[in-house]
Amino acid sequence: MAKLTHTDSQGNARMVDVGDKTVQLRVAKAQGHILLSQDTMQLISQNLLKKGDVLTIAEIAGIQAAKRTSELIPLCHNITLNKVLVKATPDETGVTIDSEVRCTGITGVEMEALTAVSVALLTVYDMCKAADKTMVISEIHLTEKTKINIPG
Repeated sequence: MAKLTHTDSQGNARMVDVGDKTVQLRVAKAQGHILLSQDTMQLISQNLLKKGDVLTIAEIAGIQAAKRTSELIPLCHNITLNKVLVKATPDETGVTIDSEVRCTGITGVEMEALTAVSVALLTVYDMCKAADKTMVISEIHLTEKTKINIPG
């Protein structure tokens, strides 16, 4: 059975010591979706919502969230990010958010990628809540996690 990494032998919460890990290029990608009514989709496509450009603001919110993940997730390491990309794409049923986060470091960036997607989706929800009472956020998941050794 797999062991939880954020608990000690007595079951107490702890931050994992990553000090002996190798510096690597680390990449994580995540995705999520928000179901929206067709009327709301039309308002978004025509940029007619009172709060502004939903897709661009959601992307920026996701980037900001990735950079602040360690402030939101108690046992998450504070790391320097090399790249955060968040893309909001309208589809037939709503908006899909994709994120990609990269760092050169000793711990992964999957929490940053997932946080970026989550906050971007929440931003869409916040911006559309006056127009749509049927929104559903779902399918937030990691789509890729890689680590590549750095020559040297």
